[in-house]
Amino acid sequence: MYGRSRSLYRAQRRREEIRGYLGTMMWVVTVLCIITVAITMAVQTAKASKVIAAEAVTTDAAITDTPILLDEKNVTDIAQAVTSGQLFITDKAQERARLEAERVIIIDPGHGGMDGGCVFGDIVEKDINRKIAYRVMQKLRMMGYRAELARKGDEYIDKADRVEMANSRNARLYVSIHQNSCEDNSVAGIETWYDEGDETTDSKRLAMLIQQETVRATGGTGRELVSDPELCVTSKSTMPACLIETGFLSNKSEREKLGSAEYRDQIAEGIANGIDLYLNPKTMYLTFDDGPSEEYTDMVLDVLKEKNIKATFFVIGEYVRKYPETAKRIAEEGHTIGIHCDVHDYQKLYASVDSYLEDFEKAYDTVYEITGVEAQFFRFPGGSVNAYNKAVYQDIIDEMERRGFVYYDWNASLGDAAKKTASSEELICNAVDTARGRREVVMLAHDRVDNTAYALESLIDALPEYRMEPLTMKAVPVHF
Repeated sequence: MYGRSRSLYRAQRRREEIRGYLGTMMWVVTVLCIITVAITMAVQTAKASKVIAAEAVTTDAAITDTPILLDEKNVTDIAQAVTSGQLFITDKAQERARLEAERVIIIDPGHGGMDGGCVFGDIVEKDINRKIAYRVMQKLRMMGYRAELARKGDEYIDKADRVEMANSRNARLYVSIHQNSCEDNSVAGIETWYDEGDETTDSKRLAMLIQQETVRATGGTGRELVSDPELCVTSKSTMPACLIETGFLSNKSEREKLGSAEYRDQIAEGIANGIDLYLNPKTMYLTFDDGPSEEYTDMVLDVLKEKNIKATFFVIGEYVRKYPETAKRIAEEGHTIGIHCDVHDYQKLYASVDSYLEDFEKAYDTVYEITGVEAQFFRFPGGSVNAYNKAVYQDIIDEMERRGFVYYDWNASLGDAAKKTASSEELICNAVDTARGRREVVMLAHDRVDNTAYALESLIDALPEYRMEPLTMKAVPVHF
């Protein structure tokens, strides 16, 4: 009898756990729906006249769907649609929605209550901050993020308490919005502050992106990024954090702009876009041709190691034999190795399909013998289509692909091979200009060029919207 009672008790407990689990699942589903339904709607079938599909993928094409504002009735209808199978959400959207539902982005409207901040005439900083912050929160929610304000009304909340609240909630990001002032009323522009000394967060990249995108959205003046460990926001937060001064209220022209709802909306657009790029970066495959070199490849590897970035090196066989230790280092530090050629002689290389294959096989064997890497990728010297290989390039491609190799051209370049005397600043400008904001970029560089090695750290900092990755078989090849 005792055993039967315990069995019934366990069964009852199990039913209660199942009911609790189902209740939790319904809540999670409701949250998922709130996040995803605002993205896009599509027609499903004659029975289900409208089906909501949410896919959190950003493409080069603009998303034009009008977001849906949800009320309590919407949420109930959506939950019913999910349980009835009429609402379909892609796996990727579900994963992103789940992650975003777990962690919140805190947008902090600086000052508040008795602390008005800067005051010029009837323009009070705390009010401008709150209006911009509210629009940032709205835009982030429309993008599918969970965002909240550190203060919702005009109440005074100590800044340390705001940061502590964000820390206690394990917030994903913290962005504080302020206005600036200066005794020199000619000073204008946007500044963003962060703590560079905190290596546990990536606050610098967040600050760079918010500064970059806000300047871009407003057409305003970008003054500077400032690292300051003394600010409460930058020193006390446990998550990536920054403080943006969106303008100088002491400057008449900028003060008038900040009094405009349209301009404040542009600022909010820039901040939200910066946050979105931080959380969903574009992808860049940084590739180096013609190495390894005696000196500059090691300089490149040092920068990549410091930045914790993996790249791809299309090597030349004769230089791998000449500098085997550098070639080994490329492999040991986790970079991808591809084949460029064995000897960089266009005339001989492209004389026939057989001559190309002979050269490739020698380079391939060299790489394998010295590094242990069985290369999967290759890059044509001069690119897949050039003045030397017009008669044979397609036959070479056909044969190489038949053997299982994948070739890559590029869609952006430093231009360091075309002009080897170009300054580091020129190379960076070339890289940024040719990337053109694409979602996926294969960047061409050469690790036998001195200014490329010297420019690399600044180049990486100039492209904060990109996550640098090595080429893998999952990457989509770029061809001319």
